[in-house]
Amino acid sequence: MENKFIVDQKLLFSILASMQPICTKKTAFDATASILFQVGYKELVLKSTDLEISLQSSCQLIESDVDKNCSFLVSGRRIFEVVKELDGQISCILTPSQISLQAGDVFLALNIKDAQEFPPFPERIENLMHLDAPLLLKMVESVGFLIPQNNGNPALNGLLLELSPEFLKMTTTDGHSLAQVCTFKTAFSEPRTWLLPRRAIFELKKILETIQDKTLFLGMCGNQLVFSGELFNFFTKILVDQFPDYKSILSKEDFVQATIDRSHFLKTLRRSTCLLLANQFIPTKFSFIGASVGVSMTNKEVGSLDEPVSYVGMIKKQIIMYLYAPFLLHGIQAFHDNDLIFYVKSGTTPIFFESNSDDFSMTYLVMPVSPTVARQD
Repeated sequence: MENKFIVDQKLLFSILASMQPICTKKTAFDATASILFQVGYKELVLKSTDLEISLQSSCQLIESDVDKNCSFLVSGRRIFEVVKELDGQISCILTPSQISLQAGDVFLALNIKDAQEFPPFPERIENLMHLDAPLLLKMVESVGFLIPQNNGNPALNGLLLELSPEFLKMTTTDGHSLAQVCTFKTAFSEPRTWLLPRRAIFELKKILETIQDKTLFLGMCGNQLVFSGELFNFFTKILVDQFPDYKSILSKEDFVQATIDRSHFLKTLRRSTCLLLANQFIPTKFSFIGASVGVSMTNKEVGSLDEPVSYVGMIKKQIIMYLYAPFLLHGIQAFHDNDLIFYVKSGTTPIFFESNSDDFSMTYLVMPVSPTVARQD
């Protein structure tokens, strides 16, 4: 007996698109290249996993004559490419070996597989707390850029999520710089800490950018963390590596505070990076004295830069530090305040940048480098 259901193309396509980074990742199991379809009388549930991250999404069916829930596997990439080229309502007819799709005068079929081949999917979610989805997206955007892709220290290839009765914090570092955001609008009854993989953070960011949900739920499912909305559950494994103890380096005792025009400073940093060739690591000199910082850099193969940037504040004793301009540039671009607070102490301690809003505070620090560093890989 054939089962038939009708689904909206735009809705199905958006779900399939969100699953492509998962179902196209190679794993030890061929079945992870497929998406699991679970069809009911009113609802279609799709599941995809690469054994590290998993996504479950659902959508309402326009029509369905499915009396008994049925499940099958279909190539995630193939059905995505097919649905992409269809329009309007898609009529789907199931046989034991194929799913036929019809939209207008277009008719085609894809082979399907037994749902039993699909790896075990996370179930039984224990919800812990709710999260403000727009706030979560802003915080992830503010620190996610700094997560390395393949750092030799596995603990750096993730985002540290910390909860306490007072706050929620996110921290990332590449070993040279550190970014942290903290909000007091979200808290949990007891301290909890999780280290989330880079892939999970960027896939979560994509989901947050597309959903209409204002509130999410954070939960646990076995050894996985779960972010849930009205129509989706996003699962991620938790890294077991030990994130560096960053707390001591965030101390600003005896540091001098000043405020700099962010847009002006960004232009100076961009001009400095223009003097770098591919794979060059040449530091820029920053000389803080009075109410301005002298920024200078020389690249014998390209040219030189020497310009002052004023700030509000007074640094009585000259502080000379050497910093790699791209490290500064990446972090300062993540801020939104034009008047940017910074802190300096000496040429061997980090430089801090901070901003505070009603939603959360952000800190970005960069470690100085040796003035003799000039490497070409």
